[in-house]
Amino acid sequence: MSSIIGLFKRNYTAFFSPPKVLKSTSEQGSQIAPLKFGILGAAAIAPAALINPAQSHSDVVVYAIAARDPKRAEAFAEKYGIEKWYGNYQALLDDPEIDAVYNPLPNGLHYEWTMKALAAGKHVLLEKPSGDTAEETRRMFDLAENKGLILLEAFHYRFHPAIQRVKDIINSGELGKIKHISASLAIPKGIITGNDIRLDYNLGGGAMMDCGCYPLSCLRYLTSANPISVNDAKATVYRRNTLIDTGMAVNLTFPSASPSSSPPESQPEEPVTATLVADFATPWILGVLPRMPRIFVLAECEQGSVEMFNFVMPVIYHYIQIRPLQGKARTEKVYSFRTATHKGTSEDQNEKKGEEWWSTYRYQLEAFVDKVRGREPQTWVSREDSIANMEWIEKIYEKTNLGARPQSNFQLESSE
Repeated sequence: MSSIIGLFKRNYTAFFSPPKVLKSTSEQGSQIAPLKFGILGAAAIAPAALINPAQSHSDVVVYAIAARDPKRAEAFAEKYGIEKWYGNYQALLDDPEIDAVYNPLPNGLHYEWTMKALAAGKHVLLEKPSGDTAEETRRMFDLAENKGLILLEAFHYRFHPAIQRVKDIINSGELGKIKHISASLAIPKGIITGNDIRLDYNLGGGAMMDCGCYPLSCLRYLTSANPISVNDAKATVYRRNTLIDTGMAVNLTFPSASPSSSPPESQPEEPVTATLVADFATPWILGVLPRMPRIFVLAECEQGSVEMFNFVMPVIYHYIQIRPLQGKARTEKVYSFRTATHKGTSEDQNEKKGEEWWSTYRYQLEAFVDKVRGREPQTWVSREDSIANMEWIEKIYEKTNLGARPQSNFQLESSE
């Protein structure tokens, strides 16, 4: 019963009633105003990804919203208590009060509007995948570095203590080297329908772009490596546009993933095999019953396995199952760093920030603000990480002959 109460309490607090805190007015004796965020697009993800998390952060204010439809922007601002609204994106970027921009626009617009936001001197929290191609991603980070600005691809799951706990278990050597690792993000058919932007090729649509970027990132994170090769990739294509994949099944090879605690060995090490499943149209059972979402990562190791259910949004509910070949299996649930103090954790987690109701987005916002303020964030998604994830998305598409998504024609003028 207590676990059910905890589930409802966590989710109600995280997504419906986050505590509202007083906003900061000073830092280390110097007067400083909270970071003012502007949102590009009245996206459905914005409340969960930024608006709710900002309420409990003393150094963040969601200050403005822009949409192509002025009425929609005004309605969105009124609904969420946002001070300013704009009927076009550039007007928001021209606002000198705004310090940072959240970009949840369709994939095909990420590059143009992130480049424009950086050119306007704004830090950017950019939804994943970062762009349509690795070259777009590389150019965005180049501009951010040249401008001295922070750019973060919003792989929010990476900031939560649960997935970090899985990595701790793998790195501890408790289960030995990884032999095979698999990850999946699959949702039932019917959630994403015909008019959805994720089915629009020109906007960077496709299951590998939308669902697949998560398990690919997770495989790379837990193996601490990039793949060696894409061995096989099979796409299920959309009947209205055969350049769009509604599902993707991939076999990859990674270099041998030795635990960080293992001594060096003279014998050649076997590479790690990996499978990835991305699907936003999983067929219903017998055509009448929707399947449960399959969101998990499983590392099969020499001395056992570790599996995490719901690595993408663990605050809702998750579990980590550790099954050693020798000894008793156990299940862990980690909602804050204060509870991540099991065997294999190398740091004093009690000093780290977070509450059990913090969503992945709230942990991510904490790190983003720390980085902007010149503090060391608890963890980070680097430039190299973001570029590599897009490179391997492109390689997977190449293997299916669907090809990468179309690169943006936008060119930033020198005056910008």
